[in-house]
Amino acid sequence: MGLESLKDEDLLERARKGCESSFTALYRRHQGGIYRFALQMCGSAQVAEEVTQEVFVALVAELDRYDSTRGPLLPYLMGVARNQVYRWLRREQPFLALDDDIGEASLLPASANLLHELTRREAIDALRRAIHSLPPVYREVVLLCDIEEMDYSMAARVIGCAVGTVRSRLHRARALLAGKWKAGRHPAASGKEQG
Repeated sequence: MGLESLKDEDLLERARKGCESSFTALYRRHQGGIYRFALQMCGSAQVAEEVTQEVFVALVAELDRYDSTRGPLLPYLMGVARNQVYRWLRREQPFLALDDDIGEASLLPASANLLHELTRREAIDALRRAIHSLPPVYREVVLLCDIEEMDYSMAARVIGCAVGTVRSRLHRARALLAGKWKAGRHPAASGKEQG
């Protein structure tokens, strides 16, 4: 049986006993989701990488203190990431600038329908910017529930609130996004000349 097929709890137990490959398997399993969450919350690839690294450094430091009876590992890791991101947002929010390298590469596609591909990429970019323009409490629920596809109870564990709060924030976030999209006020449209 390969390490990839083991449950998080089993990998944690092996990591506690000094099995580095078990910790590496945990890292590979959860690193992508944590990075995506941090990237979309803060808008900076560099900060997202730092947050991801800090999450796993914290896990190594807390291996003996993590209690799997209190819940699954992923909400715990996402909660650590959320705290790191909020710490960064409090420090840097006034100076926030979106990285140009978020998401897909800006290379021209080799597809036959170049216009369709460029239009699709513009729509994806506009949606990313609209999500990023949401207040952090709404942005995080969209990222956790809609992008990372977490169920409400797991997202509630990450955020540290009731399931009903997640539902109401998600409803409000979606309404805000729909309003921005329909009104054409999403950030991708700002700064462009109308005419």
